[in-house]
Amino acid sequence: MGRDIAKVLAGAGVEVLLKDVDAALVEIDEPGVTGTTSYEGFGDVEFVIEAVPEVVELKQAVFAELDSCTPGQAILASNTSCLSITEISEATVRPDRVVGFHFFYPATMARLIEVVEGADTAEETVAAATGFAQQLRKTPIRCGEAPGFVVNRILTAASSEAWRMVDEEGVSTEEVDAAIKDSGGPVGPFHLVDLLGLDTVLHVAEHLHASYGGERFYVSEAMRERVRDGHLGVKTGKGFYEH
Repeated sequence: MGRDIAKVLAGAGVEVLLKDVDAALVEIDEPGVTGTTSYEGFGDVEFVIEAVPEVVELKQAVFAELDSCTPGQAILASNTSCLSITEISEATVRPDRVVGFHFFYPATMARLIEVVEGADTAEETVAAATGFAQQLRKTPIRCGEAPGFVVNRILTAASSEAWRMVDEEGVSTEEVDAAIKDSGGPVGPFHLVDLLGLDTVLHVAEHLHASYGGERFYVSEAMRERVRDGHLGVKTGKGFYEH
């Protein structure tokens, strides 16, 4: 996702400094993108987008590092799909400059960005993030940090009904995906999970289940089993389907 976001920014004419712990992941043949495995150069940035895995302690650690190596006026944004912006911002001394900036997969094609306010996010930070999303030729929607924000609350509630059918009624994943596609959906829910990553989707589903209850948000046992076995979708070559 970080690489895709870098491509989106570069495509909009934004100069990009891309950092990853893996040197191979910062090698992008894209004009305007500079790769690094350190925070060298972060003293001049204006807007940072973090895209590490959905583990709040990991995000807090990254934000603490960013807080110490970026200018005080820089906006620190998280690409989190469901975690609390307020909680993430507690790792910094500038919670007013911390905001959610949630891209959707694939970032190079999906038009939507959720601009998420934490309890301490300043109005000018939200306005700047919204304007930046428009500069990237995206469609921003402003929302609070309720679990799942806007899109994942809707998408996961709908998808969990498909997951429930497979677990409880014995309907195959292929049948469900085919029915969704036949009714006009761009891709079936199980194919979508494979694209997004089963571990990521499972984390969001469990978070929403804990927040709103099992009647509304069902957690797929079939997905849990595959995650335990290391079958995470496209990124590992196998999920609900072979890739």
